[in-house]
Amino acid sequence: MTGGSAVKVLVAYASRHGATTGIAERITEVIRSGGHTADLVELPVSMSLEGYDACVIGSSVYMRHWEKAASSFVHDHRDGLVARPVWLFTSGPLGDSEVDEQGNNVRDAATPQELQDLTDAIAPREHHMFFGALDPKTLGVGARLMRKLPAGRKLLPEGDFRDWPEIENWAKAITRTLDSM
Repeated sequence: MTGGSAVKVLVAYASRHGATTGIAERITEVIRSGGHTADLVELPVSMSLEGYDACVIGSSVYMRHWEKAASSFVHDHRDGLVARPVWLFTSGPLGDSEVDEQGNNVRDAATPQELQDLTDAIAPREHHMFFGALDPKTLGVGARLMRKLPAGRKLLPEGDFRDWPEIENWAKAITRTLDSM
C-alpha cells in the first residue's frame, strides 16, 4: 500500500444484545466515508483474512469477558492479524458516569480479562472501551429476573449510553492511520 490508496478493512464483531452491532456499524460507516472499503461481519463466521489490509475487531463484554466468538476469532486468525494493523474495541459499561460510587473508573473495571492475552497474541495498535446500551427486552430470563432486584437494576441500568461522537472520533483516527498506509 502506498499513502493515499484505498485500504480494505474488515470490521468484525460479536454482540450479545445488539449495542456492539451499532458501534461496529458506525465504525464501518466512518471508515467508508473516509474513502476506504470496509466489510462488516458478525462473529462467529468462517472466513479468511486474505485481501484485507487492516482489521477492527470488537466485542461486548459480559461479566468481564469478551464474547467467545470474538476471542476465538482473534486466536484462530492470530498469524493473519499479526501481519496487518489491528484495532480492538469493547462495548460494555452501562450508565452515564465514568466512575462508580467507590471512585473506580468503570471502563477499567469492565476491561475484559482476556484483553492482555489478546494484546500479547496480536499486538493491536489500540484497544478502546466504549459505553454500551441495554434494552431489557433483549435480556434472557436470568438477567431479567436479576433486574427485578434493586441491586440488579443498578448493575444493569436500562438505556443507551453509547457516546456516538467518541465512537466516530475513534473511527476517524483509524481512518487517518489508514490514509498513511
